[in-house]
Amino acid sequence: MKQLSGAGAAEIAPKVSYNSKSSRLLQREKWYGYLFISPMVLGFLIFLLGPVIAAIAMSFTDRSLMGDYAFIGLDNYKRAFTNDPVFWETVGNTLYFSAGLVPLNLMMALGLALLLQKSIPGIGFFRTAIFTPVVTSIVVWAIVFKYIFATDAGLVNQILSIFGIQGPQWLYSLELTMPVVIIVSVLKNVGLNMVIFLAALKDVPPMYYEAAKIDGASRWLTFRKVTLPLISPSVFLALILTLIGSLKVFGQIYVMTGGGPGTSTYVMVYYIYQQAFKLFQFGYASAIAFILFILIFALTLVQWTVRKRWVHHEQ
Repeated sequence: MKQLSGAGAAEIAPKVSYNSKSSRLLQREKWYGYLFISPMVLGFLIFLLGPVIAAIAMSFTDRSLMGDYAFIGLDNYKRAFTNDPVFWETVGNTLYFSAGLVPLNLMMALGLALLLQKSIPGIGFFRTAIFTPVVTSIVVWAIVFKYIFATDAGLVNQILSIFGIQGPQWLYSLELTMPVVIIVSVLKNVGLNMVIFLAALKDVPPMYYEAAKIDGASRWLTFRKVTLPLISPSVFLALILTLIGSLKVFGQIYVMTGGGPGTSTYVMVYYIYQQAFKLFQFGYASAIAFILFILIFALTLVQWTVRKRWVHHEQ
């Protein structure tokens, strides 16, 4: 092998030294990066991943309040699918709640965003007023609306009585209780999706509207062919967040109805709470929680799969 000497060796030596120093700096920066993300990683492992794994393991046991447990395999899942009619009613109620809340929330949020996108004096007040319930405690919100829909002294029935209408028992009717909870939930969270849609509408290039106006397109056609496709990524985001949130509903059910009347407003998270902290069947509650996780994952995966059919991205 030919050896370099003189000027050739002098040219190579600084390069080797520089590369070695650069490598050490890169290694140091890498460890700094690990150091900075370590609190988040540890928090994820200790407070999220660890409890999830423990809950899945617990779903295969018959665990009691005192900590005693016995491995029973798939018995909890067999019980849920074959021997517990309340479980299937709970699943139906959860899907009913989601089917009512998701489209109503998205349509109302988009309508409000279209109304409030104009930069006119005082518009900030209305945006703030609609968004404020999002940061309000769900317990406080539910208590207020529980009194609003009260049978005797509730605000809604008091207004109806002025017109000679006998108000129904909103929170004690098998047919009306769930729609009332859906409406209360929509009013609570519609502001979040409104803000998402407002941001998306602001990013639509004006040239598309100008081109549609020159072509003589109506407002509805402009909305359907220009606005909606261009904000579809934001609609998809709002759809995913709203659907997941609706499947995890608990606070308003707990405060306003307590699952009643009967089991008409039992949803999956409330049923998990009942099984774990009322009946102390932690193993069975963990099994239902894992089934809820699979349901949320499956619905999210379906939406992610079909998104290419209606979600458009500006090139």
